[in-house]
Amino acid sequence: MIRGVRGATTVVKNTENEIIGKTEELLRTMIVANQINATDVAQVLISVTADITACFPAKALRKFDGWEYVPVMCTKEIAVPNSLPSCIRVMMTVNTETQQKDVQHIYLHKAVTLRPDLVKSFSVDN
Repeated sequence: MIRGVRGATTVVKNTENEIIGKTEELLRTMIVANQINATDVAQVLISVTADITACFPAKALRKFDGWEYVPVMCTKEIAVPNSLPSCIRVMMTVNTETQQKDVQHIYLHKAVTLRPDLVKSFSVDN
């Protein structure tokens, strides 16, 4: 079964270290919470708001062992008035037996305001 696993986070500064760090935190949490193996991932789409320009957040995934063959693409989020600024969103397409209602979508930092109905607390060992 193919499922989409969603996630979002925000950055405080438009710097490469901040963008990569927050994206890595988000991806790691998504992977652990959903027990995702790289070999089960069809693709990862990452969007950013227009104010994030210092680097491609996809660079964060390239730091993960075993993820070098997973296709990743970055894109710009549409500019909706009054939308959450400094936001990185992820859509990971995964082959899994997990039921749709049991997929753990991850929202961190100020992105918790996007889907408060789905926000849960997770801890990830780095």
